[in-house]
Amino acid sequence: MARSRCNGKILCLCLLPCVMVSHLLVYIMVSIFVAVSYTPPVPQLPLHFIATGASDSSEDLASHPINPFWNLQPEEGALWNRLQHIWDREHNPILRGNVTRPISPRFGTAHTQETRKTSVCGQDEMWASHLHDFNNLPEQMKDFVLSMHCRHYPILLNQPELCAGEDISTETPFLLMAIKSQVGNFENRQAIRETWGRSGWIQGDGGGRVWFVRTIFLLARQDTETGPHPDLGALLELESRNHEDILQWDFRDTFFNLTLKDILFWDWLSMHCPHVHFIFKGDDDVFVRTRALLDYLNQHDDTLQKTDRNKTKQSDDFVMGDVIANAWPNRQPGTKYYIPESFYKGTYPAYAGGGGVVYTGSLAMRLREVSRWVSLFPIDDVYLGMCLHRLGVSPTHHSGFLTFDLPEDLREKPCAYHNVLLVHKRSPKEMLTLWRELRVPPQGC
Repeated sequence: MARSRCNGKILCLCLLPCVMVSHLLVYIMVSIFVAVSYTPPVPQLPLHFIATGASDSSEDLASHPINPFWNLQPEEGALWNRLQHIWDREHNPILRGNVTRPISPRFGTAHTQETRKTSVCGQDEMWASHLHDFNNLPEQMKDFVLSMHCRHYPILLNQPELCAGEDISTETPFLLMAIKSQVGNFENRQAIRETWGRSGWIQGDGGGRVWFVRTIFLLARQDTETGPHPDLGALLELESRNHEDILQWDFRDTFFNLTLKDILFWDWLSMHCPHVHFIFKGDDDVFVRTRALLDYLNQHDDTLQKTDRNKTKQSDDFVMGDVIANAWPNRQPGTKYYIPESFYKGTYPAYAGGGGVVYTGSLAMRLREVSRWVSLFPIDDVYLGMCLHRLGVSPTHHSGFLTFDLPEDLREKPCAYHNVLLVHKRSPKEMLTLWRELRVPPQGC
């Protein structure tokens, strides 16, 4: 009997590790299954969420992108995410070494960008078949998908001497104002030339030093598919000859094509104005307190030179505006910003929204390079945020960029603009009125 009990104890001791290991394996398998199958809830975020920790009185940056530089797994069923996943893997130096051969992904068929550059940039259905709801999408989304492989278009009106004219042969512009406009917006452009967008030597609000500022307008062709338009080509050419500040490319000027103005402007900048210090990119219906902006940028430059003489990365990476973080795509069909889930999944990276953003000329050169590896996206502000994300650069929020305007009861009060750098939107008449009222700082503010 004693021997039987002893054998039972030995058997139990032998089986105990096996039982413990089996339980451990079951626990691990259940944990893995839960982790893989778990889908985090979508937070109900406000439409305009300001990045934390940054303000007009602080040099703090918005939260750094938390997602990895390269996505390890593609989003199933989302066209943009799948295309970008291919490009990200192609550009990943860990997977590809130091070879960075750009491709135009056809989901398995590689074409170099040089091949795509020389091909005819017309509509192509190569990616439409990957959208199960393509036939039900709004027309502007369809047009974008059919042309999103194209990013090289002929220039119709050029200003190659804008940054190297006879009067400024030795002077690099401190600030280049790149304004997105449309062919028919003659009044907007002229109001900008007469007010906040004047080219020449501009003195800051604080007096003292003057800074050289140049303004350029970014246009494309009139969108004839929205209805009949009068032929304004001759008037535009006359305007271009008189003011020498029009850039126009040969593609349709639609809301979803605004991203093309960014990448084509960066190409133009690298050829004709690569040494500019700062760039303001904005819309032609905003009002900018240019002299106050010059003071801010000058102070920013001086601060960095004093505190960071041997480290230029922070200065080179400067980008500022009305920063929106943790924004989600608009899923309401029929709205201007509608992005279907079949095209893009996930949140947007932090980006400077609304009518204007400021960044350094050196950052523009880096944006030009990285944009070759970021698939075109139909909302230009978000696309800039995507490029910044892949550079590891976080935008700085400034509360003086009022892209959602002042409260209605303050819009007619000059003192309300005391701390404003940009306000959106303003008509040509309102620009002229504001310019007159704000030329002399109001008393008692």
